[in-house]
Amino acid sequence: MFGTSAWVVSGHWPAQGMPWLAWPVHVAALVTVTAEILTRAFKIQASARACAIPLAFGTALRVCLAGDFAAAITPARSGAEPSRFLVLAESGTNAASRVLVLFLELFLEMCSLVVVCTVLAVLFRGRGASVGGLLALVGGYSTFVLGAGAAGWFLSQRNAHGPTPRWATAVGLHAGRWRVVQRTLRSLRDAVQSLRTANPWRMSLAFGGSVLHVCFKVATLPILVFLGDPSFPFTMDTLAPLVLWPLALFYGGVVVPAPGGGGFIEGAFAATLSSAIPAGIFAAALLWWRFYTFYLYILIGGLAAGDAALRALRPAVTPPSAPLPVST
Repeated sequence: MFGTSAWVVSGHWPAQGMPWLAWPVHVAALVTVTAEILTRAFKIQASARACAIPLAFGTALRVCLAGDFAAAITPARSGAEPSRFLVLAESGTNAASRVLVLFLELFLEMCSLVVVCTVLAVLFRGRGASVGGLLALVGGYSTFVLGAGAAGWFLSQRNAHGPTPRWATAVGLHAGRWRVVQRTLRSLRDAVQSLRTANPWRMSLAFGGSVLHVCFKVATLPILVFLGDPSFPFTMDTLAPLVLWPLALFYGGVVVPAPGGGGFIEGAFAATLSSAIPAGIFAAALLWWRFYTFYLYILIGGLAAGDAALRALRPAVTPPSAPLPVST
């Protein structure tokens, strides 16, 4: 990633030197990042409480940040859900509730992404091929989430109990591993059934937080560009690529097996946005956009993941026993 960033920046180095963005630009970007994290944590807490799961806001915040950290350092962001699962386990949440919280997080993310992208497609209709690509990306993401949920539900109805099926043995799932899978399937089945009694008002609040989180996620680059260069005109034509392409890179980067995109996101950023961002601030926009949407999450998420690890490794402290009464 560093090598690709250096290559892209060297090819777009402005003649007047690297511009340093003014401090109000960084303040606005930090406020946006903070709002994105808080609304995402609120989404997790509200969806959990809608299903009568007592989840504290601090735990929801650690779930978000630890997941971000693990996603950034693992191939194809594969470590995100296991990390969130472990944080929930450390907090004392039972297995069925953990599965439900994580499933709701993915499901609400998919629904809010569909809503946001539909609105963006209407607003920016006819303004480049990025609209069609974005809709295709949303369709693929939705198909994956719904397909995974449907497959898990189907297996939970047929294979939550009983011996290991032949196909599981063929893929290397012996009896011990299959029992772990069966426990997860039973937890998923119980979680889906508990959705029938979920509080609709709190679930609506969770969905609203999810929509806001997606909006804040894509607001970083427009803030850096328009505040970084006040002379750059603010129109629907100039705004469209700054909103649509980063959104596509956020979710399309999941298919890249290398951790953090392995330079793919930086290269795609240059290929799609070099003509949409003023040349004088393009290099700064790339570097600071990547910092505020990736590297900062590693720093904050690393603290949250380390705190969760220390909590899990800390031995339980038992209160000292009361002294025995002394007979006289």
